[in-house]
Parts: sequence; C-alpha cells; structure tokens
Amino acid sequence: MKPRFRPSSCCGARRSGFTLIEMVITVALVGILASALVPLADLTVQRMHEKELRIALRQIRSAIDSYKVAVDSGMIMRKVDSSGYPPDLAVLAGGVDDIRQPGQNKIRFMRRMPRDPFFPDPGVAAEDTWGKRSYASQPDAPQEGPDVFDVYSRAEGVGLNGVPYSQW
Repeated sequence: MKPRFRPSSCCGARRSGFTLIEMVITVALVGILASALVPLADLTVQRMHEKELRIALRQIRSAIDSYKVAVDSGMIMRKVDSSGYPPDLAVLAGGVDDIRQPGQNKIRFMRRMPRDPFFPDPGVAAEDTWGKRSYASQPDAPQEGPDVFDVYSRAEGVGLNGVPYSQW
C-alpha cells in the first residue's frame, strides 16, 4: 500500500497557530487582569509608605525622649531658660558633647535622621521634611519654637486607618 500524499494547502489540512479572535480574547483578558492589579499595587505602595512613616516617627520620638532624659540626668548641658528638649532635629544624629567628658565623647541619639516618606522633594534635608512642634505650643495647633518636643508628617493625605498623616 502506498502512502497517500496530502498537501498542506488542501482544504482539509490541519493548521497550527491562533486565530485572530483567539488573540483578541487573550489580549482582552490580560487587560482586565492588569486593570484589576493596578489599584492593588497602589495600595501596596501606600501601605509600605505608611509603615515607613510609623517606624520613622517612632525612632525620632524615641530619640527626642532620650535627649530629654540625658539632659535631665546631667549628661548634656542645659541652658537655664530651656525646656531640655533638643534645639533642632540635626543634633539627634549629629550628636552633642558629653559634659562628663568634655571634648572626648559625643552622645548621638540616632545613626541618621529618617525622611518623611510622603515628602515630595528628595532634595530637601531629612530634618526639614518633618513638621516640628515646640514644647510651648498647643497640641492641636503645633508651632515651631526654640526646641523640638514632637514631630509630625506634613503630608496632607489620610491613612488607610482613616486618620490624617499629620495626626499620627
């Protein structure tokens, strides 16, 4: 028996590949999936920024409290009319002289000052990305002054928990 030759151009021949309708359906499905993932990616980025903000606020506030304890315990010189809180945020990472060993030892309260993750301009120094509240200012109307009692984010948004970032 002789094998039959079937040319590929014959009407009954089987072709491999995708039809145009299959390609259109595939592209449409991929587009729908991608459009569903974009809000999820935005939410993930916001969560990441909020986590960074929470950690940075905790670090700075702990350093401010440690500075105050060091002043009250006599490790750092205190001016008569000062509150005992740091004059600015730069001294927390830059360090201050230990009056128990003058000129020999600096006390540092942070390795580096973290940035506010929601601050838009990356060219601004990390200390200047935060809002600062003086010891003498009211809690509900923070004002800068001769010392730094607390810090807050200057971001205008609202967190996923419903609380404005400036009140964290």
